[in-house]
Parts: sequence; structure tokens; C-alpha cells
Amino acid sequence: MCLLPAGRRPFDDPPVDTIGIGDVTATRLELQDSLAPTAAEFFPGLDPALWAANRTWLHPDHWDATTGRVRVVVQSWLLRSGGLTVLVDTGLSPTPTRAGVPAGGSLPAALAAAGVDASDVDIVVCTHLHPDHVGGNTRDDGGEPVPAFPRARYLFSRPDLEFFDPRTPGEGPGRSAAVFAESIAPVLRSGQALVWDGSHTIDERLTLSLAPGHTPGAGVLAVESGSERALFVGDLLHSPLQVLEPGAASCFCHDPAAAARSRHRVLGRAADQRALVVPGHFGGEHAVRVRRAGNGFELDRPAAAHRLRE
Repeated sequence: MCLLPAGRRPFDDPPVDTIGIGDVTATRLELQDSLAPTAAEFFPGLDPALWAANRTWLHPDHWDATTGRVRVVVQSWLLRSGGLTVLVDTGLSPTPTRAGVPAGGSLPAALAAAGVDASDVDIVVCTHLHPDHVGGNTRDDGGEPVPAFPRARYLFSRPDLEFFDPRTPGEGPGRSAAVFAESIAPVLRSGQALVWDGSHTIDERLTLSLAPGHTPGAGVLAVESGSERALFVGDLLHSPLQVLEPGAASCFCHDPAAAARSRHRVLGRAADQRALVVPGHFGGEHAVRVRRAGNGFELDRPAAAHRLRE
């Protein structure tokens, strides 16, 4: 998805929060806090009355009741699993070298605040290839983008790589030749890309699987350690209202029907496994737990399911 500049709040001193998932730690790196399009624009198929009906817990963490805009936080997650340091999504580009590449936030500053150097990162997981999830993949090296993480393997799903390649005919939300040239092509040229399809095991605790719809190759990262579970779902969810209405897709979804099917399947998995659900852009406490309710789902505690610790 792409954000509107209105209400943008980049962070000079990025907030750092950490949660534990068994033996895995997940540190949240906040890069930008924005008011995106209005709820009616963002979720064209969602009943507008639902926002007002749920105002008490949606405002202000997920929706601004005054302007009607959806709150969107751009953030990355830094996972430590065994001896691996894994970065999930890289946000917008802090220093784009090409016109048409959206900029925002500073991933290097956020990593530094967490005590991490770029050379410490072993794996970069791109849940999908929209500009606000791949912008920090590269850095400016004398006017040319090069991989920002010199030791890392970058994980791209094959369906997304093929879809976003400018040589592929067709159109779709978020496709940009400039973004591909800035954030994807340099990684491919470097030999640091690992292209996966279907599923991919990172280690005994971390597994990627496809959840197509928002993009053709959108992925979900499952964390399983001891008795604890978490699902980093990228843009499968943009609002906790989609837990209540899984059929509601965002305007940024490539295939809304497929996105709805993936959302229902992943929410079912989360409910059955009691897994923490960690979307890419949630404000508030940034994660939720869900449970089954008839043929659908509900939030265990609306928008306040898992408190991060400083």
C-alpha cells in the first residue's frame, strides 16, 4: 500500500518495543505514523456504520473519528531466533535515488535505536513487494542503490517477483518500475535474493507460507516456539474491523476475493492455535488475538490483545 503524506509523523527517536514468543524475541521498529485515506476510500466494501458503531475502541489507535481517516503505522519487526537476526519488511525508502519512489522514516535510525547494525541482519523477509515494505532493502551508494544489508539473504516470493517485474504485462495496485529498480533489482543483481514459492522454512521456529490476494505472492511468517505462536501477516489486515468482517478488502488489494479467502484461512489458523496476529500497519498495541464466533471471528479484546513491553 502507499500512504498519503497528510498527517505524516516520521520518528527521529523511533519507539522500540519487544515481545517474546517462546524463545523468539520480536522487536518493533516504528518508522512512520500517518492518517491514510478515509475509511470509505480505504475499505470501499465495508459498511461505513461499522466504524461509528465501534468508535470507542477504534478511535484513535486505528481510525480518526474526526476526519474519518484510517490510522496506518509503517513499521518493521526484528526477530531473533536462535543465532539468526531476521528483519520482517523494511518500510519506505529513507533515501530514494529515483523519482517516483516514496520516501519516509529511517530504518537505519530505528535499527540503531535497537542496537543493531546493518551487518548484523542475516535474513530480510519481504511479506510482499509494495513500496512501504521494501523501501529499506537498499541504500544510496553514490547515487546508485545497493543492498542495505551486506550479509543478508532477501526472501522474495516467486509470484510477487514475477508480478512486480516491469517486464510482466498488466496493471495492479502498487506496481512501479521505479520501485522495482530501486528496491528489488539491486538485490537480484547482488545474488543475495532467495526466491521461494508455496512455503519456505527459515529455521525450526520460522516458516513462510503464501497468502495471496493483497498481492499475488503475499506471505505470512509463522513463529512457533514452545507452546507460543505468532503470525506476522503483513497487509492481510489493515484494520481490526477486518477480523469482524474478513470479506472486507482494502482498496490496495490486487485480488479482493482471494485476499478475503486468505484472511479467513489465516484467521482460522490463528484462532485454533491461539496465535498472536501481527499485521504490518496496526497502531495501538500493534497485535491482536482472535477467536471463532460462529462462522466468523471476533477479537479477544478489541485492539488490545497483547501489550508490548518497553
